[in-house]
Amino acid sequence: MLLSDSNHGPKMNATPIPVTLLTGFLGAGKTTLLNRLLAAPHGERIAVVENEFGAVGIDTDLLDSVAVAVVELANGCICCSVRGALHEALEALLARRDNGELAFDRLIIETTGLADPAPIVQSFFAEETLRERFQLDGVITLVDAAHFDLQSGRERVMASQVAFADRLLISRTDLVPATALVGLRERLGFINARAPITYADSGAEQWHELLYIGGFRLDERGLPAASWCSPAAPRNALGGREPRDDGVRSIVLEHDAPLDIDAVSGFVDWLLAGYAHDLLRYKGILLIADEPRRLIFQGVHRIAGFDYGRPWRADDSGQPAHSRIVLIGRQLPEAILRQRFSATARQAQMA
Repeated sequence: MLLSDSNHGPKMNATPIPVTLLTGFLGAGKTTLLNRLLAAPHGERIAVVENEFGAVGIDTDLLDSVAVAVVELANGCICCSVRGALHEALEALLARRDNGELAFDRLIIETTGLADPAPIVQSFFAEETLRERFQLDGVITLVDAAHFDLQSGRERVMASQVAFADRLLISRTDLVPATALVGLRERLGFINARAPITYADSGAEQWHELLYIGGFRLDERGLPAASWCSPAAPRNALGGREPRDDGVRSIVLEHDAPLDIDAVSGFVDWLLAGYAHDLLRYKGILLIADEPRRLIFQGVHRIAGFDYGRPWRADDSGQPAHSRIVLIGRQLPEAILRQRFSATARQAQMA
């Protein structure tokens, strides 16, 4: 299955509905952020799907306890409570949208704080109806500055929530000293090198930067800057390096030489065959020999897609054309990955 920007959609409502996934551990502030997004002057009618275990999140008591309850809000948005299969609830919303019963322009899914985002993300590419009718725009993850250290040591899912993020928002910053925030940002960057980090309670987050991310499009968004090195492991209180978050981290592979397309294909096949289960998200832009365009690929676990982008030209930073890949995963063998990627580049030089 491919992650792609296919123009072949269904006959009805051919323009895909953009989807934002809002995640984060219990108490991180997801609902507070959601209410701010709903109130922002974007002029869109937003459908909110709350995938909660019996919890009521939108403003007070808007939802009742039936399996799928839809409530229309005063600003034209709607809220849907889901206590069952997500894809069934989304298909029900689509049916009501298609017959004119409901009208919405965008979908936000607020997950339970205990949820791993991986199955939800994969659903939008593995299930035909969802793949055709929706365009996953990005994953926003809230991180509780006051409790992240304690919770992440016990809850494996928190590392996955951070790893899948296209945007990381740190909440409750007033409860920790500035030095702790510096350490937290370093740690989050170690897990996820792709996602910009900002503070959720400072007013710095802008709705247009959260609702128009394009994190799953086959373009250059979501890639670290050129010549960016993989981050070192965060320091512990004694100054030594230590692995954190159950081994989840980012690895950035770069090379200046053009790559052979067959060698690239072999490298990706090898990567997915051996490490797809541990690869949470990955994205790359590749310089292919005898090809003027950039080859862009990305994926989630075993679901991956490729497409050619714009031609190589000097970008605004003046950096020369070169390949770079960011891999986010659990217990990835960095030395082996670098060796295999370098060998791929040497094959291109000998071709």
